[in-house]
Amino acid sequence: MSLLSLPAHVHYYLYAGHADMRRTFEGLCDLVRNEMQADPLDHQVYIFINRRGTQVKLLLWEGDGFSIYHKRLEAGTFERPAATGNGQQVIISRTSLQLILQGVRLQSVSYRKRYERKPSS
Repeated sequence: MSLLSLPAHVHYYLYAGHADMRRTFEGLCDLVRNEMQADPLDHQVYIFINRRGTQVKLLLWEGDGFSIYHKRLEAGTFERPAATGNGQQVIISRTSLQLILQGVRLQSVSYRKRYERKPSS
């Protein structure tokens, strides 16, 4: 069971490298600024996974301060979606993040057709 509520109105950026889980607020903000070339104060969610894939941290600026969600697995690993291009980040959906946190293999997920409104010109 997870008590984490993931907002729908933000973007989710996964750091493509391996994060040192000893990093706290300032260390993660430095990774966002220097490696991901982004602003940690932009109300987006930044995701970090350690080398072994057993821990994940989420960093979010909430307007009046930072929040960190940290999960360590007792067994198994988190899936790390493959990075495309030379960037230091992978954009993932909120649903993909929820599946990663729950241990669902992303390649085996099959989505059923749904209505999607086309942008007006």
